[in-house]
Amino acid sequence: MYSRRHPSTARRRTVLLAAATGLLLTGISACSPGSSGTADASLAALPSSDQTRLSAYYDQSPKWRECGAPGFECATLKAPLDYDKPSAGDIDLAVSRKKATGKGKHLGSLLVNPGGPGGSAIGYLQAYAGIGYPQKVRAGYDMVAVDPRGVARSAPVTCLDGKQMDAYTQTDVTPDDTGEQKQLGAAFQKFATGCETHDKTSKRVLPHVSTVEAARDMDLVRAALGDEKLNYVGASYGTFLGATYAGLFPERVGRLVLDGAMDPSLSAQELNRQQTAGFETAFRSFAKDCVGRSDCPLGTGTPDEAGTRLKDFFTTLDRTPLGTGDPDGRKLGEALATTGVIAAMYDEGAWPQLREALTAAMKKKDGAGLLALSDSYYERDPDGTYSNLMFANAAVNCLDQPPAFTSSKEVEDALPSFEKASPVFGAGLAWSSLNCAHWPVRPTGEPHRITADGAAPIVVVGTTRDPATPYPWAQALAGQLSSGRLLTYDGDGHTAYGRGSDCIDGAIDTYLLTGTPPADGKRCS
Repeated sequence: MYSRRHPSTARRRTVLLAAATGLLLTGISACSPGSSGTADASLAALPSSDQTRLSAYYDQSPKWRECGAPGFECATLKAPLDYDKPSAGDIDLAVSRKKATGKGKHLGSLLVNPGGPGGSAIGYLQAYAGIGYPQKVRAGYDMVAVDPRGVARSAPVTCLDGKQMDAYTQTDVTPDDTGEQKQLGAAFQKFATGCETHDKTSKRVLPHVSTVEAARDMDLVRAALGDEKLNYVGASYGTFLGATYAGLFPERVGRLVLDGAMDPSLSAQELNRQQTAGFETAFRSFAKDCVGRSDCPLGTGTPDEAGTRLKDFFTTLDRTPLGTGDPDGRKLGEALATTGVIAAMYDEGAWPQLREALTAAMKKKDGAGLLALSDSYYERDPDGTYSNLMFANAAVNCLDQPPAFTSSKEVEDALPSFEKASPVFGAGLAWSSLNCAHWPVRPTGEPHRITADGAAPIVVVGTTRDPATPYPWAQALAGQLSSGRLLTYDGDGHTAYGRGSDCIDGAIDTYLLTGTPPADGKRCS
């Protein structure tokens, strides 16, 4: 079942996606959204005395060790479980680094985060950033990642076992009647209850996995690494994490790149509605390309006609799922098929795979290809196990903001606006936005602006046809940040850095290596 999430990285040129949408919380000055779905209050910087109060954590020295990935080191740092009550105990943060490869000027550490909430920063570092970022960047910086609290190696939240997740991901998210609405609500309830009861770690950390707390953890890591300021590249949800850091610690901002930016001032409902429109924009771009090809499974004609055919296909699957050859007996119903299509929207490099999968499903009654795409989205392994991606995703999202909807009636009232935003995906994404209604922990955050007054220049990157973080979000965040510089990629897919644009890559590399940001409003293709 798809949820309010963003991908970890389109850069790996697979559709291995990590997740989400989140917006913030404790210790901030916030207000409820107005009729526009936005908030005017700003995130307040933390007092400098806070570091003195938490000196036991700020004075740590990491003990590096080998950790199975050649060239990488790992360490564990302590953070307070509750920053307001440090005596309540600690949480272990997993950190990894690859030391700078060059012999020239050392630029310090460069932290990276691929998105989520829920994406493993360490996994991203060791699989891509630490070996795939431009050589000159890796030569100057120690490449570093910390898994945020609740994620992967840092006290991970767990909610369901593999079989339970298989059932959850197949739940019908376009209910046709009150009975199916109750089934959907029961699935969300079981997921939420599982997050609180699955194990002791999950129950303990569940109230303390907010983005504000994760940003404060990053400052502890910065200090442990010996850096006066934080240098950082965050993608997707990682932009919200990075912007939150800037808002809390503006004087400690070094060189920050926020790629595929989020707008923290939007309510959860408005975020979901605008993201729904983003997926429609991406689908229309795919459909326009597809209908011009002789092998397009959606036929010829217009993108609108292609969308109608796809929606009709989803409806057929709702009645009669397709076989997949899956050893666990899973069939391709509407929910998994929709997730598979959505997964391919993150990267235009996945379009050929999507055409093949749709052709097999629509013409040969073989759902294996779309199931594989869906599994990549959920990070489901062939042995039937799942990463904790979706568990952490919900845990952070549901803590960072009040739920988008609290009842089926509220979803029904909003359905017309979601279906207007996307005739293909609108209904499913609207109903999926009900997932936080049953959450066992009260939200601690509200929509707010982030200005980060006094921070050094921050580069905010937006892609014009980004499905998961629509381009207006980058415009909004760059406008909120007092030192924001907007860099635009006119293209498809999610995020821009490292995806083939020499113009984008050159501007970001120059900024990271010299501190000189691109001119505000620079556009690339």
